Amino acid sequence: MPTDHRHHLGVSVAVPDVAGRNFWGGRTFVRGQGPTERDNHGEQRHSGWLRRTSAGFTEELSWTADDRELLHERRTVDVRRIDDTAWALDVTFALTNTTGRPLGIGSPATNGRPGAGYGGFFWRAPKEARPADVFSADADGEDAVHGRPADWLALAGGRWTLVFSGPDPWFVRTGEYPGVGSSLAARERLAVPPAATVTRRIVTGIADGRLGRDEAAALARALGGGETG
Repeated sequence: MPTDHRHHLGVSVAVPDVAGRNFWGGRTFVRGQGPTERDNHGEQRHSGWLRRTSAGFTEELSWTADDRELLHERRTVDVRRIDDTAWALDVTFALTNTTGRPLGIGSPATNGRPGAGYGGFFWRAPKEARPADVFSADADGEDAVHGRPADWLALAGGRWTLVFSGPDPWFVRTGEYPGVGSSLAARERLAVPPAATVTRRIVTGIADGRLGRDEAAALARALGGGETG
């Protein structure tokens, strides 16, 4: 719970707008008003374990607002060793619309705040005295990589590097705080028909040291991942 954004809880699957309900935390961006405190927060309720091992787990969750389920989630998290200096965190989440009617997933960007298309997988990294570097295979810096898809994206701190592989445009912050997310609704709302399922897989390599582009690319090749549905 970092003091600058207390609702950023490490690695998360969170969405700021599911049919108008906030499953991200904090304030809600309202068109024409800006960030606004609203009584519209939903809850992710753990329903049960399908698998629990030393290498990971699969759980079911209910995304509920006003005691009514909007989404049913199946979340799978696995870890694996890559080598002596790196390991991988493999996260897959599948969101099923259980309302019986069309449902929309949005973001502050789709509600009128340009560039704020966060929502989905999100990794809040530790804040250090020097801002983390961010780069992809062919771009450097927050402005160059934010809001764009890339086969892989690296966030490098003082003594660590995260390399992300995923299918969606990347939401990136380094100046204000270090964070990377895979955006479900970067520019337009994501429509989810009744009983339909949205699936995403994001694989992250966690490496000791500050990797360069060639080293990050090699780690990305070892990850695989980036599936969508």
